[in-house]
Amino acid sequence: MNRRRVCSTLATLPIAVMVRARAQPAGVLRVAWVSTERSAGVSPFLEAFRAGMREFGHVEGNNLRIDTWWGEGSTERVQQMAADIVGANPEVIVTQGAALGAMVRAGVKKPLVFTMSANPVVAGFVESYARPGGNVTGISLFDLEPFGKRMELLREARPGVRRVAVVANPQHPGEQMELQVARAAASRLGFTLRYFPVRSGAELERALADIAGSRDEAIVAFADAFMMGYADRMAAFSLKQRIPAISGWAVFAQQGNVMTYGPVIADCYRRLASYVDRIHKGARPGDLPVELPTKLELVINLKTAKAIGLAIPQSLRLRADWVIE
Repeated sequence: MNRRRVCSTLATLPIAVMVRARAQPAGVLRVAWVSTERSAGVSPFLEAFRAGMREFGHVEGNNLRIDTWWGEGSTERVQQMAADIVGANPEVIVTQGAALGAMVRAGVKKPLVFTMSANPVVAGFVESYARPGGNVTGISLFDLEPFGKRMELLREARPGVRRVAVVANPQHPGEQMELQVARAAASRLGFTLRYFPVRSGAELERALADIAGSRDEAIVAFADAFMMGYADRMAAFSLKQRIPAISGWAVFAQQGNVMTYGPVIADCYRRLASYVDRIHKGARPGDLPVELPTKLELVINLKTAKAIGLAIPQSLRLRADWVIE
């Protein structure tokens, strides 16, 4: 893990999709952006992907068309749209997060390029990072290297910390590998680690109650979309109980938690453009290695730190890529 590295016939398609597929000008690269996100507002990840495509000379309105498909929070909806997505005749389908699983379950055979938080091998989407095989490849945020660093940063921010609670989604592919690395780092640093599997809001509430009652001194939240959905709840708990929480995605700190160290996610979406460009030029998805994030960032929410009485050392502040005040 050290590497940084269905179709329906046209006769059955809705008329709007038939027109959409036939109306593409010759020479235009057609890409489908498929996400479980809601369509309202601007997606920073889509904008990052667009920026990456421009770097490769693919410009919307000129030689590129990106059709967006939104699941409105539902993987089932994405799966139901699969035939329409394929019928619009994209050359490459770019998937965000859980949308990949929906496309795979629908039996889509078009090239699928992903950014996802899970381990794609454990999830069964690729054969290996080096040789994915099949029609799927992309960038995985599942990088074990930052885990040890995250624990070290926690100790630096709160030198006397000993009792650390881990909250994680046990259904996240690769979660047990993350837990193994976290336990090894905790043992090295002299932490006592308590693990709380969280599959729902109710389980999170029970975990937080236990953490408060047992006087744990810090929380480490494993990063995936499910856990990030509760970032604001954990921030509220952190403020009330004066217990710092750390995770891997910047949004966790943006939502009011003390600190994050992990991938610059927008950069990963920008880098997806290189996959699309190579596939457009004839590469097979299964021959393109799955890559890991190349840019990491340390984000510190100084406002929250002050509110819970945590004095962040100046040396740590100076190393931060982003300080929220």
